[in-house]
Amino acid sequence: MIAKLAWRNIWFKPLNTLLSIILLSSSVAIITVLILLQKQFEEKFSSNIDGVDLVLGAQGSPMQLILSSVYHIDNPTGNISYDSAKVWMNHPFIEKAIPLAFGDNYRGFKIVGTNSDYLDKYQAKIAKGKLFDKNFEVVIGSEVAQKLNLKIGDKFQGTHGSAKEGEVHEDVDYKVSGIASPTGSVVDNLILSNIPSVWQMHGSHEEENPAHGEEGHVHQEGEQHHHVKEMTLNEPNMEITAVLLKFRNKMGIVMWPRIIAQNTKMQAASPAIEVNRIFSLFGIGLKALEYLAYAIMIISGISIFIALYNRLKERKYEFALMRINGASRFQLLSLILIESLILCFFGFLIGTIFGRFALGYISNSAQDDFKMAFNPTEIIWQQEGLLLIVTLVVGIIAAVIPAIKAYNLNISKTLANA
Repeated sequence: MIAKLAWRNIWFKPLNTLLSIILLSSSVAIITVLILLQKQFEEKFSSNIDGVDLVLGAQGSPMQLILSSVYHIDNPTGNISYDSAKVWMNHPFIEKAIPLAFGDNYRGFKIVGTNSDYLDKYQAKIAKGKLFDKNFEVVIGSEVAQKLNLKIGDKFQGTHGSAKEGEVHEDVDYKVSGIASPTGSVVDNLILSNIPSVWQMHGSHEEENPAHGEEGHVHQEGEQHHHVKEMTLNEPNMEITAVLLKFRNKMGIVMWPRIIAQNTKMQAASPAIEVNRIFSLFGIGLKALEYLAYAIMIISGISIFIALYNRLKERKYEFALMRINGASRFQLLSLILIESLILCFFGFLIGTIFGRFALGYISNSAQDDFKMAFNPTEIIWQQEGLLLIVTLVVGIIAAVIPAIKAYNLNISKTLANA
């Protein structure tokens, strides 16, 4: 009975009620997005560096090297000699070394020269077809296959560099030999070939346009090609973009960055260190938005308080009549509290729904720009449960003063002044 009466009282002034709900749901939506975004962002960044202790690449910004080589969301720092890199790849300290050669893209999806170890690292199975075993055969990620509607046996031509609008290599076709299973990692958004495919593609292209050369774009050192041949990994004087290293002896993680910087023209960057820096920078922005969201929640609490307090003044004669007809002081207090809690609960419910719609929109944008998707349907029970409690506490605090005034209402004085 009290809950039914409280529901009717809430909508006595619908504009005030809607304002309170909109303010509260806005703050809840922002906090919901932040909770989901932070958890999934950290999970995706952390999972992609599993099994990578150091990244060997050209000198430059360590963070740029990690972002380009591990996450494929930045331009590479340059190229390194494959012969020089093999010296370190075959070192006794190294358990696994995965070379990467960047060349072209197809409709915005990067074409990466590598080997089967790269798929194994991300536990990507060949869902359809087979692994590339010839030059210009490719395995495409699940997202690539879905978005570009590519099937086994389809052929396409790569575009020079990382820009969609670049120069198209019309002289050679890539052929889809396999489609990888979904992994939730960067592999889903990549087109993978063997490294000689990248070399051969740009060896023949050098003949037509020897002046090209985008930083981080693999090409042959020395003189240009005057004919096209079937290349292998044994070609001399070739370049790659980076190497993902996993150590047997963890001492190498500490020692190698200094040793490589002093003795070579390369650098060895630690993904763990650079990712922690990213989390630190990312966390500052999230914290600022979180403070803003809680500020909006406080404002919404004040709005609820003002609405309840003004309504109390307008309804004091109604409350006095309720007391005469048998309502207790506690029932009046409960009525005010329940009104506030209903407002807060609906604000929370609407806010969580809108927050997930917002995360879905963010996910679509992030997938287009950074090839990273977020799951808006995930529920983080502990943190979102805590958010619900905080929201209800705001409602209780906002209702305390009006509820106490209703509890202490003087029936005789109120009716005498009516």
